[in-house]
Amino acid sequence: MKKTTFILLASFILFSCKNNNNAPNVSNINVDIKLERFDRDFFAIDTNNILPGLNQLNAKYPVATPIFLQFVLGVDSANMIYGVKNFLSLSNGLYDTVNTVFKTTDGLEKDFKKAFQYVKYYFPKYQVPKIATIAGPVDALAQSDSGPTPDFLRPGLLGISLQFYLGKDFSVYNDPFFIESVAPSYRSRRFSKEYIIADAMQLVVSDMFPDKSSGKPLIEQMVEKGKQWYLLDKFLPTTPDSIKTGYTQQQLDWCKENEGMIWTSIVKNEDLQSLNPSVLQVYIGESPFTQGFPPDYSPGNIGQWIGWKFIKKFAEKNPDMKPEEIMQTDAVTIITQAKYKPK
Repeated sequence: MKKTTFILLASFILFSCKNNNNAPNVSNINVDIKLERFDRDFFAIDTNNILPGLNQLNAKYPVATPIFLQFVLGVDSANMIYGVKNFLSLSNGLYDTVNTVFKTTDGLEKDFKKAFQYVKYYFPKYQVPKIATIAGPVDALAQSDSGPTPDFLRPGLLGISLQFYLGKDFSVYNDPFFIESVAPSYRSRRFSKEYIIADAMQLVVSDMFPDKSSGKPLIEQMVEKGKQWYLLDKFLPTTPDSIKTGYTQQQLDWCKENEGMIWTSIVKNEDLQSLNPSVLQVYIGESPFTQGFPPDYSPGNIGQWIGWKFIKKFAEKNPDMKPEEIMQTDAVTIITQAKYKPK
């Protein structure tokens, strides 16, 4: 009897540990997700019959085709046939790799469905976009409110650029020109398929609540940026923090172990009301580490992590507030009420 009781108790503890994120049950929320393999149909175009191929592509993907041609390939009606033919002719090797790494996207489709079930749980009126995988040039990332991103979100379409998820050891990512002109190694180490959902959902967060940090002082920008990760947490409650933040696990562990020191150092050495662009750049945005902290352990963008902590503390003190209310609360109110004082 004692042995049975112990086993039951151990099972209960294990179950509790696995479910300590307090994620709601969203299994009954209906979300229709189907990843469209635009990349496969595009690369199937006969280079000797570009125009008929594009017409067929546009008939199947009326939203994705013009967006891809104009904003990804950068071709217009005057040079469309030449531009498409040239890209297809030069990119067979790239697409062979894409097709090898992404033989199937069934797992991605399942993960997107779960993520959007959480979105619909908190925001029932949100219109889930179509999702299409593309394979475009590797010489430029898309731009978003959160900075350079492999993916893009346009009205009605979430585009996943598979050429930026081929694994950190993909030869192109390690080419000196790519490192200098497109993405340094501390960024391209995240060009792996496990980052796709988090990257895409960050775009959804920014779409729902555009970044309001521009022009605000350092501390307010940190908090506004922290809101993004707070909502990302709600949409991806079981995703590791290292994936959501982009930090390495070592960097994340260092932040957790030195939270008090990090905050004390920022308060001591910086004017929290600073509008100086060089100061803002130190704490917010992509970089290999944060100036003033150990290069081998600290991550870049440490200000957003501190801002995330402010939001979590504020949410703890206001358990009845919905995520939408927290996202709409101004930074000064959050800073005042959070009373953030890590040890």
